[in-house]
Amino acid sequence: MPPSLSHVRDLITTHLTEHPAEHRSLSGLLDILDAGGDPTSRSALPGHLTCSAVVVDGARRVLHVRHNASGLLLPPGGHIEASDTSLLAAALRELEEETGLSASALTLTPEFRDHPVDIAGHDVDARPSKAEPAHRHYDVRFVFRLVGDAPALELALQAEEVTEAVWLSFGEVGSPALRARLTASALGGPIVPQDAGAMIHDGRGRYLLHLRDADKPEIWQPGAWSLLGGGREPQDNTLLDTVRRELREEAGLEVADLRPYAVEHAIGTKGTTVPIQVFTGRWSGDPSALRLTEGVMLAWMAPGKLPRLTMAASTRELVERHATEHAVPTAGPTASAGARERATVPSGSVPHVVGVHLYLERAGRILLGRRHPDSAYAGGSWHALAGHCEAESATACLVREAYEEAGLVIDREDLQLVHTVHVVDRPWSEGEGAGEQPGARPPRIQLFFRARRWEGTPELREPDKCLEWQWWNPRDLPEPIVPYTRAAIEGIQDGLPYTERGWAR
Repeated sequence: MPPSLSHVRDLITTHLTEHPAEHRSLSGLLDILDAGGDPTSRSALPGHLTCSAVVVDGARRVLHVRHNASGLLLPPGGHIEASDTSLLAAALRELEEETGLSASALTLTPEFRDHPVDIAGHDVDARPSKAEPAHRHYDVRFVFRLVGDAPALELALQAEEVTEAVWLSFGEVGSPALRARLTASALGGPIVPQDAGAMIHDGRGRYLLHLRDADKPEIWQPGAWSLLGGGREPQDNTLLDTVRRELREEAGLEVADLRPYAVEHAIGTKGTTVPIQVFTGRWSGDPSALRLTEGVMLAWMAPGKLPRLTMAASTRELVERHATEHAVPTAGPTASAGARERATVPSGSVPHVVGVHLYLERAGRILLGRRHPDSAYAGGSWHALAGHCEAESATACLVREAYEEAGLVIDREDLQLVHTVHVVDRPWSEGEGAGEQPGARPPRIQLFFRARRWEGTPELREPDKCLEWQWWNPRDLPEPIVPYTRAAIEGIQDGLPYTERGWAR
């Protein structure tokens, strides 16, 4: 069923409220609507609607294709079909037909959402070969952000409609109105999630899942099990505020210690990808006692039951991953003996502390923080964003530390180990064991990870530990700097994977 006239009128009315200067250029379209005409039909005269997809990549470039009919480089787009349920759906269909790029490769932007960035009117010459008189197109343009990397993108062009495809900078976009609005936007760079979810577990291998209403087709995943959460609202300063608010509103639930875990890339109601910042937290109460305001029910679920539940594949994979990383030993004497065996340090061995460090690079400079003078370690020195692993994997630890210390949101899949420093604060000779030198700092394995992508700007979230964040040239590091941090940065610059410091030779 084609887009309803009420949908078209509401969309245009909202657009004109945001851009009142366009009333004059769209007066012909408004006349058609006022006369009861259907501007979604390509046979409507003296004009009708078309829809285009403005696809933006991380380098602030826009996908253009050369249309055979006009010979012009334009964003992919075309006429509305009877199968299009909305104008946005028409833009996505035309994009896939002309370039092979599916909706799942895109995400809506927080600036423009599902509203048009522009509605451009232009005259079309008569085409006797198709018995089309001269008429006017009103092109409704929607902005989408490319989820992947444009250089690695393989397009399948529709030869009968378009020929070449190119990526043009915002300044090269032909339409003045579109060019101005894109240039003034903050589009480009890392994709920032605007939705947040809560993966609540009880510490014993169970996860709190939310059964959504089945009779509401307009919502995401109707009738499916999901995590609690929702979209960011204007009053939310951070996504942590968002997830806390959603927990209160949906279930009257307060979870004290929520930490970022990963970004889930789910498929939304419009077929586009929705990046969701997922936080983890522990709670062990009775779900039936909660005040549920949305959905059907809340229940504890063990990971083994997930394959039998209706739920998004991305959510299932995320819960199963967390469960694998936080496996709970099976109860019984055998497990207890195994736990005791794992806790026993073999004779002559020395336990090592594992530290994780963020090697964050922007425009050839790396991020360092100046430690508080009262810090127990390296007070007043420059150091990478870092922390010690608790009962968690190294990447999970770094994701947590980056958010806690600097408000940076990083997906674990975007972390790459680039250097390891095996360091000890004094020469350690062969034969020393775990019980020797009780006052000495234990040896440490310091892991440095490069983040390929991240969201956010470094903030001072722990001013008692860090006084400031600055970007530095890796070949001109500040002083004083933690020695093993300097060694790691120099090793990374030289392409070396490993450094030792403090060991007896």
